Amino acid sequence: MRRVSGLLAVFLFLAAPALADARLELSGDMTQGGLAIGHAVPGAKASLDGMMLDVDRDGTFAMGFDRDHERRATLRVVYPDGTVEERVLTIAEREWQIQRVEGVPRKYVSPPADAMAAIARGTKLKADARKTRAEGSWFTEGFIWPVTGPISGVFGSQRYYNGEPRRPHYGVDVAAPTGTPIRAPASGVVTLADADMYFEGGLVFLDHGQGVTTLIMHMSRIDVKTGDMVKQGDVIGAVGGTGRATGPHLHWGMYWRGAYLDPQLLVGPMPENGG
Repeated sequence: MRRVSGLLAVFLFLAAPALADARLELSGDMTQGGLAIGHAVPGAKASLDGMMLDVDRDGTFAMGFDRDHERRATLRVVYPDGTVEERVLTIAEREWQIQRVEGVPRKYVSPPADAMAAIARGTKLKADARKTRAEGSWFTEGFIWPVTGPISGVFGSQRYYNGEPRRPHYGVDVAAPTGTPIRAPASGVVTLADADMYFEGGLVFLDHGQGVTTLIMHMSRIDVKTGDMVKQGDVIGAVGGTGRATGPHLHWGMYWRGAYLDPQLLVGPMPENGG
């Protein structure tokens, strides 16, 4: 009996890591600008580098890695039975392009004093929208291109406006005519819809759950309002050139709890008939 008990103890010791792994699955892009998705057992709690994550009832949670995220991140999961699993994630580094944008009206490069009130208004609206995170995990359904066409700007590029360096470009730009319908890239809740933002022009925030949020800028028309629930593929507005833009195009940005994400990692190549 002692021999059997000893073998059983050895088996349980060796099987413990495998059992822990079976309770946690990770998918997605472990790279700068990437979105990863975790699936743990129901009732589990998770944190990333000490920040508590939203975990759905079925154990689904999102993790995002900013453009300049360090090479490592630590995921900690506490299971319902009290056991703890930690994984050190390797975050791949990326190289970024330099992009020069000429012909931007001077008021958008160095805003005049009389524009400060409009900028402050927009800053507050965006900050308020970021404070809440929709319950749900629509980000797991996958993403589609909101508009198809030639890609004119990529995520992470260092931007120079009229020769002056500015913050990196946190999104992907798609050239398209004014009035082209814009479709929701995934289902979600509208957390901001405003047609008169100083830099962004017509702007919509669409939360796909747990703060995984789409930003659509420079819209000529907005067809949704704050609080609306939209389905993937629903028309939410139209392409324009409002705000700081040199011509009509779609700007599709994404963020997760302060981390800017690269939308192209979620949809892959542009369809051939899109440019």
